[in-house]
Amino acid sequence: MIDITTIIKNGENEKVEFKSSFKNDTVETITAFANSKGGEILIGINDSKEIVGAEVGKETLQKYVNQIKQNTRPSIIVDIIQIETENKNILYIKVDEFPIKPVACRDKYYRRVQNSNHLMDLTEISNMHLQSLQLSWDAYESNSIALEDLDNEKIAKFIKRVNENRRFVLSEDTKEALLKLSLLKNNKPTNAAMLLFAKEQNIYNIHLGRFKTPSHIIDDKMIKETLYEAVEQSMMYIISWIKVAFEFTGEIQRTEIFEYPLEALREIVINAIIHRDYTSPIDTQIKIFDKSITIFNPGRLYGNMTIEKLKTDDYQAQTRNKLIAEAFYLTNDIEKYGSGYIRVRKEIVSYPTMKFKYEEMGNGYLVTVSYDKQKIDSKIAEGVNEGVNEGVNEGVNLLYELIKNHPNKRSPYLATQLDTSTKNIERWLKQLRDTEKIEFKGSSKTGGYFAK
Repeated sequence: MIDITTIIKNGENEKVEFKSSFKNDTVETITAFANSKGGEILIGINDSKEIVGAEVGKETLQKYVNQIKQNTRPSIIVDIIQIETENKNILYIKVDEFPIKPVACRDKYYRRVQNSNHLMDLTEISNMHLQSLQLSWDAYESNSIALEDLDNEKIAKFIKRVNENRRFVLSEDTKEALLKLSLLKNNKPTNAAMLLFAKEQNIYNIHLGRFKTPSHIIDDKMIKETLYEAVEQSMMYIISWIKVAFEFTGEIQRTEIFEYPLEALREIVINAIIHRDYTSPIDTQIKIFDKSITIFNPGRLYGNMTIEKLKTDDYQAQTRNKLIAEAFYLTNDIEKYGSGYIRVRKEIVSYPTMKFKYEEMGNGYLVTVSYDKQKIDSKIAEGVNEGVNEGVNEGVNLLYELIKNHPNKRSPYLATQLDTSTKNIERWLKQLRDTEKIEFKGSSKTGGYFAK
């Protein structure tokens, strides 16, 4: 039994659309539903949810069925049910999700996004087709290289790491190991094998830079390496440009405190490398600013994943490059599919002045890790109130360690090193002087601060 009243009351959404009459865009909606999770169309209902009725003749239903069939590829055959309510005719069309996607409407491809139809681009069409076949681009044979173009040393290192982590057991014979992981197909390397183990990689770039402003570049680097090497080189570049403080706890070895949570950054870099769209000519871009790091990746979220789902801890993982993701899982570089952002959020918690943002942008995906000014101001105020003796004021403690390791420095230098204002430095210096932790030596022009 079709509950028309309830459908109308609930209004249009991702799986329901109203049409005053059957027009060309009705077929577009049918293909959009078929390319998504299916849906229902009511003909004879306007956008205000008013029943205006549909004109129905003797051959009307068959005419519409034929029109849908003729204008879709592969052809979609639907049942159209005529329902009378309030002395008016409503046509009910139920559309099921099509098993092999995408379906075209007059050579154009649509998918359903919220309550509207979205015209897909070539990348979306390709991804949807691979996904419906439960395939991924990285599983296809590479047209760029042959078996002898793979680096046996890289493969041997990979096999050793896999066996050490005991998530899988691989033969030390490189060819046998690659076959077992489907990294060879018809005795040819797949795209995944090329990206992981090629002697020379020429498919994609990672472009990194240190920026003072969006238009003022201090330094930049282009990485053109296979995937595991690309992760390590990207992290080395990032670490070379972020600040590090040292904590002395009485132990012989000092503790390094990096400006950003390194495990979170590594997880984001690996996530970018695993999930990027390798058919896109756009570079992965990592930009390091004074108070933020951004990572832009070609390729929007894959499949049915959304930003809203990523914000939860129970989202279902979907990956564009299945073989690459499996390789990183076997070497223990990722824990399990779909847990990356959960770990990033946990790492960010240990840096209470940091915030983690992610969004789709154009044909790509942007992640930002940055300072949260409100949290910083709040933490400074909290530290000032509680005092240095309680060991709560992180800014005061960092300043004290800086003076111990770099004596005879003045406020401007100290402010620059701690990336804060001179006003904050003067306030913290007063606390350290009041508690007799430091003293000023020398003249007012050439002297500086020393730890007592």
